[in-house]
Amino acid sequence: MTDASSIINESLITIPIAPDNFRSGFVGIIGRPNVGKSTLMNKLIGQKVAITSPVAQTTRNRLQGILTTPEAQIIFVDTPGIHKPHHELGRVLVKNAQLAINSVDLVVFVVDSSSPSGGGDRFIIELLNKTKTPVIVGLNKQDLQPESYHDLDDSYLDLVANQQWSTVKFSAITGKGTETLQNMIVEKLETGPYYYPPDLVTDQPERFIMAELIREQILLLTRQEIPHSVAIAIEKVEENPKITKVFAAINVERGSQKGILIGKKGSMLKQIGTEARKQIQKLIAGDVYLELFVKVEPKWRQSRLRLAEFGYRVED
Repeated sequence: MTDASSIINESLITIPIAPDNFRSGFVGIIGRPNVGKSTLMNKLIGQKVAITSPVAQTTRNRLQGILTTPEAQIIFVDTPGIHKPHHELGRVLVKNAQLAINSVDLVVFVVDSSSPSGGGDRFIIELLNKTKTPVIVGLNKQDLQPESYHDLDDSYLDLVANQQWSTVKFSAITGKGTETLQNMIVEKLETGPYYYPPDLVTDQPERFIMAELIREQILLLTRQEIPHSVAIAIEKVEENPKITKVFAAINVERGSQKGILIGKKGSMLKQIGTEARKQIQKLIAGDVYLELFVKVEPKWRQSRLRLAEFGYRVED
């Protein structure tokens, strides 16, 4: 898990000179929703910087995770799952994922090899064909394949048979095969500098990670009842020598959703707060007091103004 020293801040940061033959670059992790992109990035970095959930479309921002080894620095760009959008938030997320394809040095196209390929995969391949960015196809979830796994692998390998793309099989959960993927990434990167200090694991500020950890618990504890109509705003952080006080607003679209999040006699909100507080304490390596309150913001996912206020906007 990350700690405060691993999160970027506004203080002066010294970046060392890279040794000879050092490789570096930006690597976009793309794919359909819920194929394990965030899990893969966390596994490669060795620390949790992106939230994960059984619910599809968990990732909303182009979160950058940083892996530095003696030979290379890889800046992973974990993108939202590419899907057919149904609201303004969805359009912003998909547009950002598409932009990432053209703004990185290498793409890792992650697929779920525990189920057959489909139209969503073909759509992403069409997008990748429009760019000159090198591509590695990662067949994830090998640990979940049934005995007829060869047929499932082939359904993806046949799709990319005419492409000059490398392929690799792995499990982001168990880690099997991820070292091979990492070595393949390093081989495809060109020589370059340190872009970030070697001990940094993400370019996101602490407040962003705190909000994501709260949202993760909402996704895990409410599942389909409150899928993606939640936005977290960290209203205030008070840092004291003995404890850090965090005050956060959970924004939903309907009053009924507010009732679900609060629960009977506040039981659900208390559970969310308890679990999120544990994760935030690991993040900052210290004691945390977390206070949550729920606000109703009707149709915030359809409002460009509200999306911008909550940090969702099309990337440059």
